[in-house]
Amino acid sequence: MASVFSSSFLCPLKTAKLRIKLQTLQSSQKPFLINSLQLRELDPKIPQPVQTFWKWLCDEGVVSIKTPVKPGIVAEGLGLVAKRDISKGETVLGVPKRFWINTDAVAESEIGNVCTGLEPWISLALFLLREKWKDDSKWKYYMAVLPESTDSTIYWSEEELSEIQGTQLLSTTLSVKEYAQNEFQKVEEQVILGNKQLFPFPITLDDFFWAFGILRSRAFSRGGIQNLMLVPFADLANHSVKVTTEDHINEIGGPAGLFSWDLLFSFQSPLKLKAGDQFLIQYGLNKSNADMAIGYGFIEPNSARDAFTLTLEISKTDEFYGDKLDIAESNGLGETADFDIKLGQSLPPSLFSYLRLVALGGTDNFLLESISGNAVWNLLELPVSRANEELICKVVRDSCRSALSGYNTTIEEDEKLMKEGNLGSRLQIAVGVRAGEKKVLQQLHDIFKERELELDELEYYQERRLKDLDLVGEPK
Repeated sequence: MASVFSSSFLCPLKTAKLRIKLQTLQSSQKPFLINSLQLRELDPKIPQPVQTFWKWLCDEGVVSIKTPVKPGIVAEGLGLVAKRDISKGETVLGVPKRFWINTDAVAESEIGNVCTGLEPWISLALFLLREKWKDDSKWKYYMAVLPESTDSTIYWSEEELSEIQGTQLLSTTLSVKEYAQNEFQKVEEQVILGNKQLFPFPITLDDFFWAFGILRSRAFSRGGIQNLMLVPFADLANHSVKVTTEDHINEIGGPAGLFSWDLLFSFQSPLKLKAGDQFLIQYGLNKSNADMAIGYGFIEPNSARDAFTLTLEISKTDEFYGDKLDIAESNGLGETADFDIKLGQSLPPSLFSYLRLVALGGTDNFLLESISGNAVWNLLELPVSRANEELICKVVRDSCRSALSGYNTTIEEDEKLMKEGNLGSRLQIAVGVRAGEKKVLQQLHDIFKERELELDELEYYQERRLKDLDLVGEPK
């Protein structure tokens, strides 16, 4: 019964390798005074494509001499650093709407008509691939600084994936890759091959995976996956565990040039910074290390990110399948339900109720016949019977042991590897995630083992019912 899927789509990251592609700077009739000052502020070690990209942002009025952050070489590779001291909550950048790459930008482009009806991320992927190919693209300086890949598990080789054998991360990675491959085959047949005038260049599965990975790692989502967008300059901000809020992103009206006003994608600093400090944001407080690995290509050395998703299911062969499904659905769940178990944290409140519902059987089935659905769910918050409670303990413990047997290493072996250090970035991710999953499984196993030892001490439905009817005397 215990199998899992946990996925997330988006938020920004930009570590990894830069695609170093030197391009001739276009001539500009705009004044160069401020731009020259801005360029001199950059670290000379910064790759030329990034310097060219920065000049483009200056020329277009996205940044000015007053912008308090600039690109810099940081531990992650490339990031934003403070040019001066920055107060907590201070606005550090504002990118005008005309520089957002979203479905509106796609709709206004040459491929807008053929992208109508496509999933937003697919239309954005096609847009990226076309703009990357075009020599005269408005976005060519941005395209030049996008990484060719990250350490996301979607780019790992079979040998590298073998290091996460048995993990939920592996099953999720393979499912995500299969999903992207299927979507590519469909869009290739339905859009690309029939519109050679719009796509006069070869688009391979690897190309599509590049765009897919860029969106997973760099796109922002305001209000759901339907509102994905890439925001040049803003997506240089790296993630930090030190940032414990997600309220530093806003869309506000503001000046977007010398004589213009526009909607701005705005960042406020979540931390107080000194000049030279890196400007950092939070990619998602609720993301697990597996989410971080598949989305961005890194993990946190933070046990709070270690998680395992327990998936439970009401069997369709259950005599009371319909009744159980009605009860689950009336309480926000369904035929299957996922419960994220996090290391060192309490179990999800509804886990025991759903477990008891799934395991309900035998003489306990009278509850489904004689009591209304909502009342049954309330009763399931407490133990129903010894047989029911014993069954859920056994099922969960057996599932944990089965999952643990699928890993090629033990927790102790993984911890030894991490302690010794000198792991490559991808192996570090693999060891960290698989160790974290096993710790969560062991924790879950131990919780239900302890629960099993307490079965004789628990109070069950019939005892509670007799007390409610005042049919049980006070113990002497």
